[in-house]
Amino acid sequence: MRRQQTRVLAGAIALAAVAGLTACGEDGNSGGSGGGGGQIELTIGTFTEFGYEDLLPEYERLHPNIKITHHKTGQGGPYHQQLLTKLAAGSGLEDVVAIEEGHLPDVIDKPQLFNNLADIGPKDVKPDRWLDWKYQAGTAKDGTWIGYGTDIGPLAMCYRKDLFAKAGLPSDPEAVKPLFESWDSYFAAGDKYVKATGKAWFDSDSQIFNSMQNQLETGYLNKDDELVIESNPDIKKNWDQVTAAGKRGQTAKLVAFSPEWNNGFKVGAFATKTCPSWMLGVVTEQAGPANAGKWAVTDAFPGGGGNWGGSYLAVPKQSQHPKEAAALAAWLTAPEQQIKAFQKTGNFPSQVEALSSPELAATTNEYFGNVKTGVLFAAQAQKVGQAQYKGPGDGQIQENATSPALQAVEQGKSADEGWQQAVDAAERIAG
Repeated sequence: MRRQQTRVLAGAIALAAVAGLTACGEDGNSGGSGGGGGQIELTIGTFTEFGYEDLLPEYERLHPNIKITHHKTGQGGPYHQQLLTKLAAGSGLEDVVAIEEGHLPDVIDKPQLFNNLADIGPKDVKPDRWLDWKYQAGTAKDGTWIGYGTDIGPLAMCYRKDLFAKAGLPSDPEAVKPLFESWDSYFAAGDKYVKATGKAWFDSDSQIFNSMQNQLETGYLNKDDELVIESNPDIKKNWDQVTAAGKRGQTAKLVAFSPEWNNGFKVGAFATKTCPSWMLGVVTEQAGPANAGKWAVTDAFPGGGGNWGGSYLAVPKQSQHPKEAAALAAWLTAPEQQIKAFQKTGNFPSQVEALSSPELAATTNEYFGNVKTGVLFAAQAQKVGQAQYKGPGDGQIQENATSPALQAVEQGKSADEGWQQAVDAAERIAG
């Protein structure tokens, strides 16, 4: 799922009327039936594309006593701004709300505002349904299971085969793996590419730095929610390595998802791209038919693996039908439905059973040379280790502190000046 978001205010999401009698089914599996046989109305809020347009009517057919109203917002930034506003107000939220992993740190420290899915969810829905790191990331420090995992964005590396060949680099997906074995080997290959072509190796410093940052055990805050941007030497080490490579000409200095960045795929402005599973759709759309077959993806990523993207479905305490809402969220995130959503929108499953399904294994991508993307990204998902701890404001620090500072370095600031800009901004955000 595409996850580049801006924090801008949007108009309020309309709240559907909640009517009907509260169901009392003990395990929440069926959605229950009201004491008087009335229909239960549930609301669900999502953003961008979750692939639920066909699934929600299917659920209604399977549960005739349930009526679902779907509130869908086009952009994730405005959606999450409204989510936080409604959480603070204590009113206006849907029965089921989607939370993107980049915004999860903004709510994971507020478990009292959400139902514990371990208590209200269907009894047969256990944590081992998901990849362990996906489940762990949706659980608060006090043990509250806040969200059922939807999709994930396991990372691989995309690259231009033709540009590699012109630079004298190997271009076969198997042969390029040593180039992407570590960040040292990645930047070393970048130096060779820049020397041979005079062109950029990657799109921007921030895209590479964010990938490196997400591989650390903790994010910008430790498990006591203390800012560690200065005290964790690995963060500064990554900063120095990325900015040094950028100064050597490896960065194209393009802001992700800007018109210039989009056009960069068409004109070969950079030779490599950090590629979560959903990025293949972005590359295909932006590079266009003229570049079909030129882009390749390999099941290698510097540092072993990583994740970029994915969401959760949570049930706020505001819900008048928490068990029925949890049953709906559990059904939407079940392996069968995750496969259906993947086939519709490309959102990669987080369910263990779904990752080994024949449907996923059979998935190929013609634009990338008929590579077996289902198998490739399932393998990459298994390489992700323990879930990184992201404290409150982690996503804001990435978006409003480190990324702008890295852009400033690309525009002429020294790496040290940019670092101080990032630290100062992070301190303001962390309070």
